[in-house]
Amino acid sequence: MSNARRYAGAGFVLAAVLGLAACGSGEGSEDRAQADAGGQRSGSSQLPQSSSSAMPSGEGVTTADDVFGPACGQLPQGNEPGSLDSMGPQSVATAASTNPLLTKLVAAVKATDLVDTLNSQEAITVFAPADAAFDALGEQKLNELAGKPDELAPILQYHVLGQRYDAKGLEQAGEVDTLNTEGGPVTIEGSGENLTVNGAKVLCGNIPTKNATVFVIDQVLTPGANM
Repeated sequence: MSNARRYAGAGFVLAAVLGLAACGSGEGSEDRAQADAGGQRSGSSQLPQSSSSAMPSGEGVTTADDVFGPACGQLPQGNEPGSLDSMGPQSVATAASTNPLLTKLVAAVKATDLVDTLNSQEAITVFAPADAAFDALGEQKLNELAGKPDELAPILQYHVLGQRYDAKGLEQAGEVDTLNTEGGPVTIEGSGENLTVNGAKVLCGNIPTKNATVFVIDQVLTPGANM
């Protein structure tokens, strides 16, 4: 229980860093455009390498026909930036930068210099909190905790799996480990439109990108909640 409370406080750090990134960064669009070109930035070692070899090649890969969830209809259509067709060939952080549901998550990834790191992973699963999930954290303690961005990386790690899963694979697994090995596993419950991740509802799942399958969720996950 003490771990859960400690990491809940870290959640407020995430919101604080997002606000600072949104107000103070003018380099975001250029960085995102260059992410797949292989440009290196500091902080690339903050995520462990995924263990993609643990699953057969191609397992967990989805297509635009596989997506589900009430928020999928909010994505752009056709080949517009942020559409399923547009994001599919892009690495995950670059794809997320065009997704209108994930502007605050993208700010968090940029604030920790993790764009290139996520893009370089071979086969991962990303639980991506929607903007409203960050808004729900509230404004409390933001000024106090804004100076502790080192607590942000473990939270982001807790939203990434080192293997690539589609929704059916997650259902079958039931419980999966994240790249935050100290945060404990996340629990998958339900199925189809009622799929949840540690109680967070999947708003749009099975989103395909070049190196990841993405599930947009309605809450920021708390490391240690299941310990």
